[in-house]
Amino acid sequence: MKRILALALTLPAMALAEPFQRPIPQPQTEVAEFWFLVGSLALIAALAAVQWLVSRR
Repeated sequence: MKRILALALTLPAMALAEPFQRPIPQPQTEVAEFWFLVGSLALIAALAAVQWLVSRR
């Protein structure tokens, strides 16, 4: 009986937790945009290289 009473007293405390707050997205920095450009160009170059290798067969 004591365990049920203790459980009944602690469960409502868990229900009073703070609600989830969504994080606010941060704007892109110049450095991030530069590296995204480098990555995009590398991906395009890799795709072109694969196309060139496949077309030779």
